Amino acid sequence: MQVIQDIKSEISKVIIGHEHLIDSMLIGLITGGHLLVEGVPGIAKTKSVLTLAKTIGLDFKRVQFTPDLLPSDITGIEIYNPKTNEFEIKKGPIFTNLLLADEINRAPAKVQSALLEVMQEKQVTIAKETFKLSPPFLVIATQNPIEQEGTYPLPEAQLDRFIMKINVTYNSLDEEILIVKSQSAKEPSQVATIDDILNLQKKLDEIHMDEELLKYIAKITDATRNPQKYGLETAEYIEYGVSPRATIAMYNCSKAYAMIQNKDYVTPLDIVKVAKDVLRHRIILNYKAEIDEISIEDVINDVIKAIPIP
Repeated sequence: MQVIQDIKSEISKVIIGHEHLIDSMLIGLITGGHLLVEGVPGIAKTKSVLTLAKTIGLDFKRVQFTPDLLPSDITGIEIYNPKTNEFEIKKGPIFTNLLLADEINRAPAKVQSALLEVMQEKQVTIAKETFKLSPPFLVIATQNPIEQEGTYPLPEAQLDRFIMKINVTYNSLDEEILIVKSQSAKEPSQVATIDDILNLQKKLDEIHMDEELLKYIAKITDATRNPQKYGLETAEYIEYGVSPRATIAMYNCSKAYAMIQNKDYVTPLDIVKVAKDVLRHRIILNYKAEIDEISIEDVINDVIKAIPIP
């Protein structure tokens, strides 16, 4: 798809490296799913999201989550206008195409749940009025893995609302040198439109997936629930496996990834490429895993290794 290549090419003029993050944001737009991005400060998470919005011409809003934030600060509120002697709706920053929820785990549960409800329903209720959000609508929430003091961890049920969790790491040495040299880089140009994204969403159904690959996805998710059945070495460390929502997410994300790779069909490699991002925030490990220093990545690698590739 030429439009996808144009978007990626324009973003790469501003953002050096982080191709995985850029691909993941495009997958989110194409599938209509939301992303949870985790990474240390200063590695261009916010800049990447803003650049994506500019290259497509999306309306962009950013909310810095803090402990004193209220749900109405995000969704909006009904206020009294003394001039007209009537109540009016003041819409919040949720009314946008692309919302960056910065450090989502710094706001209390009632604020998180207000946002996540909108993410699921794609509509907002203020007072007695319900408003549908204009498509496309994508929430990209960030978390800082270093500072956990004064944070409110997202419950597992809310984490499941995110289609993928992306871990953003440091740039390579060569990339960092390029970053320093390109500080005065020009602003990105708009190379696509909202209609282009909506067309890509429609074309997602045209991406072919063989029945055997669908069974492969189902086996991967089933292995997280029934690890002994598949002979997983890390079976004793899994407390809870993933929900059917993860199977749907892997199905859609692998098709979107194939589209980004300019293919009209899905291969096993496409599924493996998105599997970790789809599963890492959904599998719950027990206390034994912490004692034996077994990470979620170890478990996912074990799952993928245990399922024969069709």
